[in-house]
Amino acid sequence: MPVPTSKRRNNAVPGRRHRCRRSGVATVEFAVCLPILILLVFGSIEASSMIFLKQSLNVAAYESTREAIRDGRSNADAAARAQAILDSRGIVGYRITFPNGESLDADRAAEVITSVTASSAQNSPLLGRFLTDRQLTVNTVMLKQ
Repeated sequence: MPVPTSKRRNNAVPGRRHRCRRSGVATVEFAVCLPILILLVFGSIEASSMIFLKQSLNVAAYESTREAIRDGRSNADAAARAQAILDSRGIVGYRITFPNGESLDADRAAEVITSVTASSAQNSPLLGRFLTDRQLTVNTVMLKQ
C-alpha cells in the first residue's frame, strides 16, 4: 500500500537522495581517474614522438651513408641528403658527422660511418616537459663501393 505524500519526509521524491549521493561518488571517481588518464595520453604522445624521432634519424643516417659510399660522392653530398630527409620530417637541432673523415678519399671496401644526432627536447611536441633532454644518436656503417 503506497504511503500518502503527506507522511513522506520533506515531500521528497523517492530516489532523489540516492541520485545525489551517486553523483558525488561519480565526481570523486572522475577526480581520481583524470590525472591517470591525462598521464597516459600525454605519455603516449611523448613516446610516439620519440619513436618518430629515432626512426627519422635512422632513415637519415642510412640514406646519408648510402650516398657517401657511392663512387665520386663526398661528405657534403651525403650531408645534403640527410638534411633533406630531416627537414622534410620537421626535425630540428640535428648534427650530421662523419667520424672516419672524408668519404671521397676513402679506399674501396673501407668503412664509411655516418652519425646523426638530435635533441629530444627540441623535437618534442610537449616541449620536453615530462622527459629530460636526451641526445639521440644513430650511427650507420657501410663499406665504400
